[in-house]
Amino acid sequence: MRTRAAVLCATAAVLAGSVTALPAQAAPAAPADPLAWKACGSAIYPTLQCASLQVPLDHAHPSGRQITLALSRVPHTAQAFQGPLLVNPGGPGGSGLTLAGFVASALPKTVAAQYDVIGFDPRGVGRSSPALDCAPGHFTTVRPDTLPATTVLERTNLARARAFAADCGRKYADVLPYMDTVSAVRDMDAIRRALGAPQINYLGYSYGTYLGGVYAKLYPQRIRRLVLDSIVDPTGVWYRDNVGQEYAFNNRHRALMAWIARYDATYHLGKDPAKIEAAWYSMRAALAKKPADGKVGASELEDTFIPGGYYNGYWPYLAEAFAAYVRDRNPAPLVAAYEKLGAVDTSGDNGYSVYSAVQCRDTSWPTRWERWRTDAWQVYRKAPFMAWNNAWYNAPCAFWPIAKRKAVNIANTALPPSLLFQATDDAATPYTGGVTVHRLLARSSLVVEDGGGNHGTTLGDNSCLDTYLAAYLTDGTVPHGSGTADAVCEKSPDPKPLGTKSASAPSRGMALHDLLGFRR
Repeated sequence: MRTRAAVLCATAAVLAGSVTALPAQAAPAAPADPLAWKACGSAIYPTLQCASLQVPLDHAHPSGRQITLALSRVPHTAQAFQGPLLVNPGGPGGSGLTLAGFVASALPKTVAAQYDVIGFDPRGVGRSSPALDCAPGHFTTVRPDTLPATTVLERTNLARARAFAADCGRKYADVLPYMDTVSAVRDMDAIRRALGAPQINYLGYSYGTYLGGVYAKLYPQRIRRLVLDSIVDPTGVWYRDNVGQEYAFNNRHRALMAWIARYDATYHLGKDPAKIEAAWYSMRAALAKKPADGKVGASELEDTFIPGGYYNGYWPYLAEAFAAYVRDRNPAPLVAAYEKLGAVDTSGDNGYSVYSAVQCRDTSWPTRWERWRTDAWQVYRKAPFMAWNNAWYNAPCAFWPIAKRKAVNIANTALPPSLLFQATDDAATPYTGGVTVHRLLARSSLVVEDGGGNHGTTLGDNSCLDTYLAAYLTDGTVPHGSGTADAVCEKSPDPKPLGTKSASAPSRGMALHDLLGFRR
């Protein structure tokens, strides 16, 4: 990390004045919009509107069976109109309806006013129809321990994965062949046509970066501006990317342990991160034997702490729950943290169903369980935190009943300048993904948050990153550098413990990460 940071910071020294503004573009004509928009605002996002759009289930047969996409928008208010800005939170399986309201409110008012900010629930998700739910209650507590310390545990978890895949195949046999990224991209272009827009602007987080990259590959002439934040490595979708995540999440979990050690006066768990980590695994072992309140076993504990790898704003809540259980023998804060961060409701069942349907269909996965077992144990020996939890989460793909597609090569020389954002210590989409996509997309510029570990960087708590985003959306300005990155921002400060004078109130970053969710 130190070597990489040195390269990035050297690059930053040459950035002053090194930006390119695109020539002024004619504003797109006002769309002849066939969508029936209706007010659906909330107290937080009062100007939000909603509509629905029918698209073909199979885009190769446009007059065949139709499905329904749920859309949202915050309409532009400025005279200078730059067209639609489609936003996606990731997933696959994430709902984008509320994200449109968030993005419109988080951008500078003068920037947001120039766009129709468009959210959508991709096929299978949320308010779109049909909405998938392959196995309701799949995550009902208490689940078997993810760590297959015995043959019985391994067989039990294998049976769960097989059953989920089989249930999905039986319930949605007619839909699953069309649950994939390419079909979702065809839907996006149908949205563009319905909006009457010759081109789209796009902001995608996490999996939304792959979605945007595939859209740009299939429709390069339809891209006006392209922003990708926390970037999937498209050369590793999806099995290899998931293995890479497991090492990265272990590093973020250890970063949490080190943060707790810095605040021993608050948590009283000691000043040695290694000993605190050992106490966490002792807690895990205890919960495997006796779940807290009959709800939080070893697997649920992992589910509770995994969100801390996505966003460090959750660390104070996790640390309090950890300390209360270990130090005070009080499980209540841990159960509360699980219910806030780890529990899976009906919406989560839907999200997991779509996640599995899309990733399992998108590309090939190993079909011999021996390969999965070998890889998971290899990861576990060095990075135990999420090795088996993540393996079981994705295991239905080993038994998926639908034939696999080939991954899309998103390399592209036909795009206008695009803007990429990546944190160096991101766990869900490790840093190499941003570097790889920067290389694959000609005329792209990469902005790096040096030392940052949050997944989803822009419109959170880092004003430096947001300045680059606002400039690009205003007039196409992008930075240029001579190294790996074209611009470098310092990371956002780590949080403070709850209840301290310097503790932050719930931030915009918290609102963003609640919308982006986890497992993206």
